[in-house]
Amino acid sequence: MDNTNSIFEIKDYGKINFHVKEIMDAKNITRSKLSKLANVRFEVADKWYNGNIERMDIDVLTRICYVLDCNISDLMTYSK
Repeated sequence: MDNTNSIFEIKDYGKINFHVKEIMDAKNITRSKLSKLANVRFEVADKWYNGNIERMDIDVLTRICYVLDCNISDLMTYSK
């Protein structure tokens, strides 16, 4: 069995890069404002802003896309 794309061996899987900070800065939206508009705690908005997301809540992601008027692909990219 070919395990080329298997997670059973330890290797570099790539990285998810977040671009929320750049979008928020371009639109002059603060973390505090995002937290109010998206109805999330400030700590959640801060984690998205700094790219420190540990677990992704699809509902929160949807609200952030709505508030920032963007697509998911604008918020994050995958690089190998």
